[in-house]
Amino acid sequence: MNLGQIHNVYFIGIGGIGMSALARYFKYIGKKVIGYDKTPTMLTDDLIASGIAIHFEDDINCIPNDFQPENTLVVYTPAIKQLAEWDYFKEKGFVIKKRAEVLGIITKDTFCFAVAGTHGKTTTSSILGHVLYESGLDITAFLGGIVEGYNSNLIGTGKTITVVEADEFDRSFLHLHPNIACVTSMDADHLDIYGDDASIKASFKEFADKVEDKNNLFVINGLPLDGITVGVNDDSKFVAHNVRIIDGWYVFDVTTPVEEIKDVKFGLPGKHNLTNALLALAMARTYGTPVDSIVNALATFKGVKRRFSFQIRKPDFVYIDDYAHHPTEINAVHQAVRELYPGKKVLAVFQPHLFSRTKDFADEFAKSLSQFDEVLLMEIYPARELPMPGITSQWLLDKIENKNKKLVQKDELIELLQNTDAPVIVTIGAGDVGEMVPEIKKALDA
Repeated sequence: MNLGQIHNVYFIGIGGIGMSALARYFKYIGKKVIGYDKTPTMLTDDLIASGIAIHFEDDINCIPNDFQPENTLVVYTPAIKQLAEWDYFKEKGFVIKKRAEVLGIITKDTFCFAVAGTHGKTTTSSILGHVLYESGLDITAFLGGIVEGYNSNLIGTGKTITVVEADEFDRSFLHLHPNIACVTSMDADHLDIYGDDASIKASFKEFADKVEDKNNLFVINGLPLDGITVGVNDDSKFVAHNVRIIDGWYVFDVTTPVEEIKDVKFGLPGKHNLTNALLALAMARTYGTPVDSIVNALATFKGVKRRFSFQIRKPDFVYIDDYAHHPTEINAVHQAVRELYPGKKVLAVFQPHLFSRTKDFADEFAKSLSQFDEVLLMEIYPARELPMPGITSQWLLDKIENKNKKLVQKDELIELLQNTDAPVIVTIGAGDVGEMVPEIKKALDA
């Protein structure tokens, strides 16, 4: 498929974080971009402000007359349900492609860095995109989060190098053609698609095999893949050691297969973020990016919205927001918050994401949430799913061993937070709790 012959790009589900990065890219290269989504969000507001037309009703009359099969690409997200617009495009013979297929087409003729893993993809690819961009390379990074400092999920608009998140959902990452890649983690997730843990691991192995030179594949130490190992205080080929926390920053040394890099400074808390930074360093260094450029860029990386994102950071009160929606990710948030605020009471607000994920990992969710001093549990955010019998937040709440726990509705959350004595509050979840963050911040600031 030749993108040069395409004048128009129509997005079904344009408000998705990965879809919106593609929409920004196509608009930048001069295509006419229009999209549909079910509900307005802060992300769709940003796209509209950038000049992209978006509508929120499923109506074929919203499709412009000049959008014809010979000049228009239709991009869709696998999360969508039955739509009249979808039927229209199919009947008329439009070229319709998944987001991942389109990413594969865009990146095929570039030098492609791909970041895979059930957790850590967005942060690692954002760090890598920032490092390469700050080093003056001709890159475009397609990201799954809004990067602080850029206020976008697209970094750069270069033509020769791409950085992409290799998403395992729906086996999307198998459409990519990576030259250098990494795998951050391979925990069980998306069991509604894969069925079991073995199928997920097989899919990651298939992705890893797409990297022809195994010296260009980086894996967290302990993963069952054949690649260059990366880790903290272990026997990895790229290893961080002499790790200190100085004024809230990590400072550490890195031993690589060929050199020693001293006093690397990085500002995101938590051991998981240390390994994310190390993966980005290993990939950039292997490409040939100078050490000084990498070290300077790591020190200026400000983070990703909703990834351990400080909303309020005062000496006596802290409010952090995080996208964590899997028990492993919640454990990482807990580890980071305890490292930064030892001995302080921590209240966690959690909104479960998907009935299927809640069902598959209920015991693990309960265990990870029980570590916090107090838990406010919201109703399950359904996203693309219909309710499942017996799978409710009350059912999950009953499994949490911590006695300081409560099921809360959206409309009572802010008042409960205003009345808590906890000096550290964390909101956690991948649902619409993220849309509430500005309102929560405003109330707590007051």
